[in-house]
Amino acid sequence: MLSQPGEIYNAILSGWIVTWPTKLLALIWLAWVISWVVAAFWSGRTKNYVPTLDSWVYRLPILVGAILLSPWLAQALEEKPLYDLGNIGTYVAAVVVVIGISFTWWGRIHLGRYWSNAITHKEDHRIVDTGPYGLVRHPIYTGLILALLATGVAVGTWTALLGAIFISFGEWQKARMEEVFLTAELGPENYGPYCRRVPMIVPFLHF
Repeated sequence: MLSQPGEIYNAILSGWIVTWPTKLLALIWLAWVISWVVAAFWSGRTKNYVPTLDSWVYRLPILVGAILLSPWLAQALEEKPLYDLGNIGTYVAAVVVVIGISFTWWGRIHLGRYWSNAITHKEDHRIVDTGPYGLVRHPIYTGLILALLATGVAVGTWTALLGAIFISFGEWQKARMEEVFLTAELGPENYGPYCRRVPMIVPFLHF
C-alpha cells in the first residue's frame, strides 16, 4: 500500500518522464496536449464524418503505440535503454520534437475551422493548399510522426521505439483513410489534382 507522498509520486510519475533530460520531452508533450485540447473548441460544424467503428484501422495502432510508449509499461518491465544518447543528444531530440509539434500547430492554425480531430467534412469545406498544405497534404500528421519518432529515439527503450512506430503507422493509416474520404466528399476532379501536386506525408516525396 502506498502511504508516503513520495511513493505516490513515484507511482504516478515514473520511468523516463521523471528523469532529466527526457523529462523535458514529457513537459513538451504535456504542453502540446493541453493546448490542442483547448483549441478543439475552435472548429466548424461537421457536415459528414467517418463512423468511429470504421476508424479502428488507425485508432488501434495508435492505442497500442501509446501503451508501448508509456513510461509505466517500461517501469513494469524494468526496461533499460538500448543505448545512451547523452544529454546533448536528448536535447537535440527535444528540439526535433518542438519542430514537429510546431509544424502541427502551423497546420492546425492554417486550416482554421476546417480542422477536426476525427475524419470529417466540415460545412463549406474547401481544399486548403497554401502554407504547410503546399508542402504536404497532412502537415499535422507529418509533424506528429516526426515528433513521435524523435521521442522514441530519445527514450531509447525497445517499447518506446516500437510505440513510436505503431503510432506513426496509425497516423499514416489515418491519412490514407482521410484521402479516400475527402476524394469522395469533395470529388476526384477537385481533390485528385491536389494529390498529384503535393506529397501526402513526406515533403518532396510522392508515394
